[in-house]
Amino acid sequence: MDDIVKQALAKWPNVPHCYGWLGLDMRGQWYMRDDPTQAAGPFPQSKGSLLRHHKLIDFIQRNYEADGEGQWFFQNGPQRVYVELEAAPLVWRVMDDFSIQAHTGATATRGAVLLDEDGRLYVASAAGLGLVHTQDMGLAADALEQGAWPEPESVRAADLPGRFGFVRSPAAAHATPPN
Repeated sequence: MDDIVKQALAKWPNVPHCYGWLGLDMRGQWYMRDDPTQAAGPFPQSKGSLLRHHKLIDFIQRNYEADGEGQWFFQNGPQRVYVELEAAPLVWRVMDDFSIQAHTGATATRGAVLLDEDGRLYVASAAGLGLVHTQDMGLAADALEQGAWPEPESVRAADLPGRFGFVRSPAAAHATPPN
């Protein structure tokens, strides 16, 4: 976490959390979701505006982590901005040596490999569960064919949050039911 963020947390410790305003898609792209976007539907059906400002994206990614409930957030100064996930908290890029790197730039040691009912490939790691980026499926297939990665376990996508301890929609989890 950036030092400036730690300083803001110390100075303003009780800033309310923010839900529904930031989304992460299956390609590791960030989306800003304003009020009209959120009113139009949940993420990813209503994505919002693709973030393109590289310094903002880098700041988000340096300050992106999970809380004790498996909800991923971006620590924006003193405020936690909880992230709506299209698939998983991380999106893996596969390197030429079959190692993996998250969309945030962090490297990780590959754990279990999983394949869901829609043909999406996931990799578990100590950093969290991640979806293999669509552009890297060829490299992932090579890793599997060459025995560098284990045979994928078949899973249901709906079971992944419970099994790997993450929340796809913190906004839905914290929504208050209508009266």
